[in-house]
Amino acid sequence: MATTIQQERKERESNARDFPIYVAGEWQTSPDPLEVRNPYSGELLGATYQATRDQLETAIVAAEEAFEVMRRMPTYERVSLLQAMADGLKARRDEVARTIAEEAGKPIKDAEVETDRGIFTLVTAAEEAKRMEGEVIALDQIPSSKGRVGIVKRFPIGPIAGISPFNYPLNLALHKIAPSIAAGNTIVLKPPSRDPLTMLLFAEIVEAAGVPKGAVSIMPMDREVGDALVEDPRFKLLSFTGSPDVGWAMKQRAGMKKVVLELGGNAGVIIDADSDLDFAVNRIRVGAFSYSGQVCISVQRVFVAEEVYDTFRDKLVEAVKGIKLGDPLDRSTDLGPMIDEKAALRSQTWVDQAQADGAKVLTGGAAEGAFFQPTVIENADPASFVCSREAFAPLVTIAPVSSFGEAIRKINDSEYGLQAGVFTNSLEKALVAYENIEAGGVVINDVPTYRIDHMPYGGVKASGLGREGLKYAIEDMTEPRLMVINRLESQAVSLD
Repeated sequence: MATTIQQERKERESNARDFPIYVAGEWQTSPDPLEVRNPYSGELLGATYQATRDQLETAIVAAEEAFEVMRRMPTYERVSLLQAMADGLKARRDEVARTIAEEAGKPIKDAEVETDRGIFTLVTAAEEAKRMEGEVIALDQIPSSKGRVGIVKRFPIGPIAGISPFNYPLNLALHKIAPSIAAGNTIVLKPPSRDPLTMLLFAEIVEAAGVPKGAVSIMPMDREVGDALVEDPRFKLLSFTGSPDVGWAMKQRAGMKKVVLELGGNAGVIIDADSDLDFAVNRIRVGAFSYSGQVCISVQRVFVAEEVYDTFRDKLVEAVKGIKLGDPLDRSTDLGPMIDEKAALRSQTWVDQAQADGAKVLTGGAAEGAFFQPTVIENADPASFVCSREAFAPLVTIAPVSSFGEAIRKINDSEYGLQAGVFTNSLEKALVAYENIEAGGVVINDVPTYRIDHMPYGGVKASGLGREGLKYAIEDMTEPRLMVINRLESQAVSLD
């Protein structure tokens, strides 16, 4: 039986597809091949290529040339392109979702949700392209401005550099491509090297939609070439989603271009004494362990009113013990592997250190190959890694608090501020949390892991700079330009 399985695997690997990279509307290879393997099975899924510096130069020159086409393209044509891409993605939904599941290790049911969100992102971008509105400003508010009126309109800024992460290989990349096209810009996208095949499939959809050559390039690249992507002054905006250390270092090298950073967090949740504990436990089970916790807004710290703490703790541990680990292509799987064994072992180190510092592991806590057991940790030192930094792993810490105010202070005791969740039946407490929690978003009666793609999404402090969400990304990818009209009295037209 083992021999048969090995033979089947070798046969599949021998048939693994070659994925050229999409350089300025052309399919190309390079001298630097890149193998992509399934993090669950280790099986070779396909091979693609790392772009060379010359290929990046080709993409940048083409992006500049295509910008002259895109910036003059009428709204209805940009809408049509985005809708065609949405239709193309919808037609290939199952293929794309399976690719996400195989190369990212994401459970297939979650990969399908990501694909559906990608379709929604493109459709919403098409709608927002219709709403790039300006304003008229009355300037005659002092005598010296008599007869003057101002008109403000938004204009596309130029080529965009996009760098997207492995955890949402489709939808987070589309949050860079879709608003770029909607605004009339061009983009060169670096997809993640861990799972680039999804976006190379999408490049086929881009081509089929009729996007002008050079308007979109999708190319994996190594760090050296990627640094050139960050530093090149011909790009007018850098949009990066990834780790805080990498993102802030990029900002220092980005020069005069605009920078949008969607970085990490250690998202906190407050459980008030009057909240529905069963509902809160169910949502935290989802929010802390979806995609093995490899989500920027994964629930990591939970602060529970002390009078309900024991009940909440026991319910959460019981719920987490029911999480099923397994093959991402099995629809009954809740939690697949982490992106690689290194990530699982790193998580093990952090949990072991938390235990050494006095924390108690209530369930889980061990690496098993590329899997990391879903883990609940009680009373970890706030300074420990599992509390103070972004774990990006299937683990959650819980601790009791004596008051709602203490919970807010503990939420804010972090260098991050992406999103937070608050479970309470008190409107007053909800408002107090909204007004005082230092984060880009406060979600009431749900986990901070909640996101829909048209809402403003981004963080404060170390968690980032700027906002995504189609309308808000378009604002960053355009610039307001003022025209002042002076209606000269000498040229006034008589109504007689």
